[in-house]
Amino acid sequence: MQEMTGRSGAVLRVDLQAVQNNYRLLSQKLGKAQCGAAVKADAYGLGAIPVSGALYAAGCRHFFVAHLEEAISLRPHLPSDARLIVMHGSPVGYEAEFLEHGCMPVLNSLAQVSAWRALAKQQQRALPAIVQFDTGMARMGLSAQEVEVWRNDADFLEGIQVEYLMSHLVSAEDASHPVNAMQLARFNDLRGLLPQAKASLANSSGVFLGAAYHFDLARPGAALYGVAPVAGQANPMQAVAYLQGRIIQVREIPPDTGVGYGSTWRSRDTAKIATVAVGYADGWMRSLSNRGVAQIGGQEVPLVGNVSMDTITLDVTAIADSELQEGALVDLLSASNTVDQVAARAGTIGYEILTSLGHRYQRVYR
Repeated sequence: MQEMTGRSGAVLRVDLQAVQNNYRLLSQKLGKAQCGAAVKADAYGLGAIPVSGALYAAGCRHFFVAHLEEAISLRPHLPSDARLIVMHGSPVGYEAEFLEHGCMPVLNSLAQVSAWRALAKQQQRALPAIVQFDTGMARMGLSAQEVEVWRNDADFLEGIQVEYLMSHLVSAEDASHPVNAMQLARFNDLRGLLPQAKASLANSSGVFLGAAYHFDLARPGAALYGVAPVAGQANPMQAVAYLQGRIIQVREIPPDTGVGYGSTWRSRDTAKIATVAVGYADGWMRSLSNRGVAQIGGQEVPLVGNVSMDTITLDVTAIADSELQEGALVDLLSASNTVDQVAARAGTIGYEILTSLGHRYQRVYR
């Protein structure tokens, strides 16, 4: 673990062992299916290089990113047998860079299929790729009309070595949602176009929908990083991110004193206010104004006033002065104030909390 310094306004601890444990739990639930990992968006804000290294050590060999640039940045930090898969496919004109950097595209459109086919012809060899179907997201993947082009073109995949057929679930976190069964049926039907190909459908929540959704490869993301995969159920995943902010100063204010921009909170009685060096520039969202909480010595304290760019203010009237020294750390993300709980107070989802975490924190990797 790195040495901690006091120069930063906050400390973000990332428990790589918890990431590995979460990966192993998901792998066990998948049975014979392989477990990949979504490490896009800098591993959901937690650091793609250290997180991917920990996942590789735990047995992961399929790493999913969104952009080619993400894959190129990560490639030198993983062994050659790690497969880097770019879910957005190739930017127009950059197909050859996939070969140069040992990456594989997901082909989402007729244009991407055509460009990859042309590169294979130029290279005079089959090139690996994943082909994605849109089964209900209306976002990426071959549409119904594009699938018909495939059905009517015997050379549609000429020169393309299809590693997996893939689609993405819309509402897997809600096991009772009928769209899950609808997408599964569509996916199984579309797999008939290339029945010998392996398949990938399950995201984090899809892993918990059961064996019918597992196929050959799952690609969890948020669950690896501690976000609850199933709505309304206890979270089986271990917490990964722990965030602590530093107290800059503490002051006592008289009754009826406004705090922060706009004075959106006013003290009813004499109060102690701690200013902490975390703000919306660090991803601590402004929607947490007068709604968020922190913990000091295990005791919950409310965030009062508006979140500023660089600071938040806490009502610490109930906390002993001995715990409020300048430079002391307060807990913002912890096992008892989880990313999902913070997200609920902010009116968003755990994914957004994690991916918004800023780069001014001192990051400490266990």
